[in-house]
Amino acid sequence: MYKKFEKNEHGRDFVIGDIHGCFDLVHEVMWLADFDGSVDRLFSVGDLVDRGPSSEDCIDWIAKPWFHAVRGNHEQMAIGVAAGKHDLALYLCNGGGWFLSLDDSRQKLIADCLDSLPIAIEVETDSGPIGIVHADIGGNDWRGFVEGLNGIGISNNKRKAILEDALWCRERIKGNREGEVDGLHAMYVGHTPVKDEPAYLGNVVYVDTGAVFGRKMTMICVQGHGCGTVYSVGADSISFQK
Repeated sequence: MYKKFEKNEHGRDFVIGDIHGCFDLVHEVMWLADFDGSVDRLFSVGDLVDRGPSSEDCIDWIAKPWFHAVRGNHEQMAIGVAAGKHDLALYLCNGGGWFLSLDDSRQKLIADCLDSLPIAIEVETDSGPIGIVHADIGGNDWRGFVEGLNGIGISNNKRKAILEDALWCRERIKGNREGEVDGLHAMYVGHTPVKDEPAYLGNVVYVDTGAVFGRKMTMICVQGHGCGTVYSVGADSISFQK
């Protein structure tokens, strides 16, 4: 449910927005940043699958030693479908047609791969720890959130609520709440697309800029040379800014 990474002492770390099967744009934005898989690492805020053209490629990406993703709500829906626990019509409406077209054995293989993804990632950086979760943590206490994920001192219902927040919550951005998340230098999330460039509420960074909807794929350097640089590619634009 939770995975922690030590500081990258030899290369750079990046966080990328929701991919949704647009792995061609991931390749392009990595090229723009001169990504070096021998020393650099790429962290994803989840939603690798659905809506875009190459969702099935998620298996190959998850296997890459330098690629690390948290689980998004779309991964969770696919897992639920494979287990017979999610509404098929609802998933189809949310871009899951590619998954529903697969045979049962292929669905299970992909679902097992997606089920291996943690709910939250923490990465040490020169500026302090950063947290990565798909949607939000339903509050401002990162340590309390992590303890809840691990089931420390809480009921099963409370833990389920914490998981729901991590995968689905939009209350912070809907309410434009700018409070800082304690215990982190910054927290990176996706789930809610923002326009043109990342949005910031306190120390929470919304990095999904709607690539699958014809806008941009955005990636931010969070550790190492060029830390803070924002790289983005889209159908008609390629840019980076510090």
